[in-house]
Amino acid sequence: MRFLTSLEVLVCKKTVGRVALALTLLWAGSGTAPAVADDEDVPWTHGISMHGSPALGPDQPFPYANPDAPKGGTITLGVQGTFDSLNSFIVQGGWTSARGMRERQFGNNILESLLVRSYAEPFSLYGLIAQQVRMPDSREWIEFELNPDAKFSDGSPVTVDDIIFSLEIIRDKGRPPYRNWYGAIKEKQKTGPNRLKLVFENGDNRELPLLISLAPIFSKANTDAENFDKSSLNPPVGSGPYTFKTIQPGRLVVYEKNPDYWAKDLPVKAGFDNFEEIRIEYFRDETTLQESFKKGLVEALQSRDPARWSTGFDFPAAKAGDVVKLEIPRGVPANMQGIAFNTRREQLSDRKVRKALRMLFDFEWVNRNLYYGLYTRTAGYWDNSDLSSIGRPASEREKELLAPFPDAVDPEVMEGTWRPADADGSGRDRKVLRAALEEFAKAGYSLKDRKLINEATGSQLSFEILAKNEDEEKLALAYIRTLELLGINATVRSVDPSQFEDRRTKRDFDMVFNTWYASLSPGAEQYGRWSSEAADTEGSFNFVGAKEAAIDALIGEIVGARSREDFVDAVRAFDRVLISGAYAVPLYHVSDDWVAHWNKIVPPQHHSLYGHEFDTWWSAEAQ
Repeated sequence: MRFLTSLEVLVCKKTVGRVALALTLLWAGSGTAPAVADDEDVPWTHGISMHGSPALGPDQPFPYANPDAPKGGTITLGVQGTFDSLNSFIVQGGWTSARGMRERQFGNNILESLLVRSYAEPFSLYGLIAQQVRMPDSREWIEFELNPDAKFSDGSPVTVDDIIFSLEIIRDKGRPPYRNWYGAIKEKQKTGPNRLKLVFENGDNRELPLLISLAPIFSKANTDAENFDKSSLNPPVGSGPYTFKTIQPGRLVVYEKNPDYWAKDLPVKAGFDNFEEIRIEYFRDETTLQESFKKGLVEALQSRDPARWSTGFDFPAAKAGDVVKLEIPRGVPANMQGIAFNTRREQLSDRKVRKALRMLFDFEWVNRNLYYGLYTRTAGYWDNSDLSSIGRPASEREKELLAPFPDAVDPEVMEGTWRPADADGSGRDRKVLRAALEEFAKAGYSLKDRKLINEATGSQLSFEILAKNEDEEKLALAYIRTLELLGINATVRSVDPSQFEDRRTKRDFDMVFNTWYASLSPGAEQYGRWSSEAADTEGSFNFVGAKEAAIDALIGEIVGARSREDFVDAVRAFDRVLISGAYAVPLYHVSDDWVAHWNKIVPPQHHSLYGHEFDTWWSAEAQ
C-alpha cells in the first residue's frame, strides 16, 4: 500500500488543488517525492528539543556516559515483585512486565525508538533509528529519515513499514497513554523510500511529535498482531543492543549482548551497553532482596529507605570496602510520593474530608522515629524546581489561566503561603487535631462517643490503606495512630506486589501508596495521570479518579505552550489545582539518588539529571 505525499494536505485549497493532486499521483507511480516549498523550508537536523535547541552537536556523545568504558562482564540487578509478560505497552502487561526491555534505569535493551532522549537536558532527542528529523515551528507534522543501517536483532532491516506498524498496533491495542498519543496521528505519508512524515490534526499538543519520536519500534514480521493485546511471554524482536537469553517467569530474565548490534558506533550510544550479559532477578519481598545484595548475589541496588541507608551497611563486605555507597545529586524535581485517595469512594469524595485527612500525617514524628531525619517534607508535585508553585504567589498569567475556574484553587495556595500541616512531632499535636476537626465539621462530620460520625448518614468515617511491603505498612500504621485520635476507623491491608498492582489497576482500594514521577518537562503524560477521560479508562494512571475541568484545561495549556515562560506558568497553575484538590497525603523526598554497589561494577564519573542509569556502568573485570 502506498501513502500519499505531503501535498495531499493542500488539496482543499482551491488555488493549488489540481496541481497538488496531479503531483501526488505522479509520485505514486514514479516513487519520487515532489518538492513542496513550505515543507522544504524546514531543515533536517540531528535532534529536536521541547523548548529551544538541543545542547549537543551531531557527533557529541551524551555527557553522562564514558565513551572509553570497557566492554564485557556481567551485571546482576535485583527488583522486588514478579513478572508474567514481555509487553509493557498493553493493559494486561502494563505493570507486570519484565524489567529492562525499555526503561531509563535498566536500559533500552530490547526495544528502541526513532530518536533517543538525553537525560542531561530537560527534553531533547537525538537521532537513533532515524538519522535525521525535521518539524516546523507549528509542530503540525514531523518527518523522519531512517538510518539505512538500522536492523532488528534477527538481521532484517528496520523499514518505514515497521514504524507504521508499531504506531498502529499500539494505537489499536495498546494501553493509555500510548494509544492516545499514537491515535492523534492524522496521516502517515511515505515521502521517500526511507522517509516517513506524520501529520497531526493541529500543533496544539507541542509535545506530541517528541512523544511519538520515542515510540517503541517492533518488527512487523515477527510480531503477533492479532494477539498483541494479550499478555505473553513470547520475546519481542527489537533493534536494541541485547536479546533474551533466559526467561523464567516471576524469577529471572537474562539479556545477552547482540554482537551484530547495528548502532554500537553511533555517538548517542558511546559509553552505553557495556556488559556482555545483564541479569535481573526478582524477589517477593524487600528483606530477601536486601539479604541477596549483602551476599553479592545482587551487585547494585537503589535504596529509598533512610533506615537501611543509615544503618544497613554494617555487614562484612561493606566494612571491607567491597560495597560502595553513592549519593548522586539529582537535577530534577522531587517525585511526589503520597498516599492517594480514591475519590470514587463515597467517604473520600468530599475535598474537605481529604484536606482534613491530609493534615493528620505527622511528618516530624515519622521522619525522626522511622527515617533518621533524612527526609524532606513534600508539598507539591514539582518541589525543588522552578516549576513548583510552593512559596510563590500566582503570576498574572497564572491568574488568567485559573480565572475560568474560581473554585479550583484555595486562596492560600494561590498566594503561595500554603504548606502541609506542621505538627510538633508528638504524634498528637492538639492544634493540628483541632484544625482537622474543624475541617471535618465543614464536611458534616462530628465527634460522638470518640467516633467521627457523618451527621447525615450516622456512619463512622472508615477506610482501608493498601500497602505492598513492610515499609509502607509501617508508615500506614504510624498514620493510623493519629487518625484514631479523632475517631477515624482506618485499617491497613498488606498484599503481595502482584495483588497490589491488580487492585490498584481495578481501582479496588480506598487509599493506596503511589509515586507521581516528576520531570523538568511534564507534558502529555499528565492526561493519563489526571484527565477526566483517564479517570474512567482501564489501565490509566489516574488512580485517584480526578475529574476536574481546570485540570483538563491546564494540561492543554502545558502541552500547547510555545515559550518557556508560558510553560512554567501553566505547570505552576496546574500544581496549584492538584494541591487544592487534596488528592493525596503528601509524604517526603530526598534530593539525592541513593545507590549501593559492589566494586565488581563501576559507575561513570558523571550521571544524568535523573540519577543512575545502569546501562552506562561497566565491569571492573573488563576494565
